[in-house]
Order: sequence, then C-alpha cells, then structure tokens
Amino acid sequence: MSIRNSLLALLHDQPRYGYQLRAEFEDRTGAMWPLNIGQVYTTLDRLERDGLVSKMGDDGDGHVVYGITEAGRMEVREWFPAAVGRRTPPRNELAIKLALAVTLPGVDVAPVIRAQRAASRAALQDYTKSRRDTVANQRPADTAWLLVLDSLIFQTEAELRWLDLCEARMAQLQQNRSFKSTGKASGGETARRP
Repeated sequence: MSIRNSLLALLHDQPRYGYQLRAEFEDRTGAMWPLNIGQVYTTLDRLERDGLVSKMGDDGDGHVVYGITEAGRMEVREWFPAAVGRRTPPRNELAIKLALAVTLPGVDVAPVIRAQRAASRAALQDYTKSRRDTVANQRPADTAWLLVLDSLIFQTEAELRWLDLCEARMAQLQQNRSFKSTGKASGGETARRP
C-alpha cells in the first residue's frame, strides 16, 4: 500500500496536519488499514524532503499544516491512472505459514487449513453483513467503504477457494505417499510395475 501517494492524494484535496490525514485515510478506507501516526509524520517528512509537500504554518492549536506542491499534484495526477504493479506481490502470511507447514517435519497441515477456513468464513460473513447493512442505509460517502468491502469479500472468497485447493493437494500428497509405501492404490489394487 502506498502511504506516500495516499497522503499526497488527501493533501491534493486540501491542506491538513498529520492527525487529520490519518483520520481522513481511515475514514475513507473504513479503518481496514490503520495508520501509525509516526508513519504518517515520517512520510510527511520524506514528502517535504522530496519537494512534494510543504509546511504551511500552524493551525492555531500547535498542529503543523501541510499543503501539496505543484510537483506533488503532478505525482497524484500520475498515480491515479497508473496500474498497481504486481512484480513483487505483497507478503501473504497465510501462504508463508502453509509453505513452511508443508516443508517442516512434524507439522500437521490439515488443522492449519481447517482453522484458517473457519476464520476466513467468519470474516466473509462479517464483510457480507457489513456490506448489506451499508447498502441498506447508504449515504453518498459510503461508496468508498463499499469498494473496500467488495475488495475484502472477493479476496476472502478467493482465499477460501485456495484453501480448498491446498486441502485437495494435501490429500493427493498423502495418497501418493501411501501408494509409494504400500505399492497399492487407495482402492486396494496392486501397483503395476513395468
């Protein structure tokens, strides 16, 4: 996720101080990806260093207000139409966990898959309920939240399909191991050797 570009986009809308940026980001994304305020200010410092934002002074309550520069506006105009890169996929903790589980001795993968499937189904139910509730009481400002919910629903549905595939692969692996060790197919047939 590009915190840098997200903050620039919010500043393109209007000048803000750090806590306002964090609150605005979380409000517009349904607080699904909370920002650490230290991360916000570190990013603002880098954006200022790079000439994309500048300090506009104080808001009267001691908050430093940041505004976007013309170079920052240009970056936002280039960011929105550009496709999100897929060269380096984000780390997926579940994929890493299962990859390690199948390669380390003594780890039973089936309970790992079952536990994740239960958690993913519960999350899918929560996302679907939240979407249904939001649509029933939809305000114009809810469109951004609905986009985030739709993304979460589709990702979770894909994760559940992937878990089904993982489970099928584990069953196939077990069947192959059983076949190799006994020389018999799962139906009791003797393996044919050339």
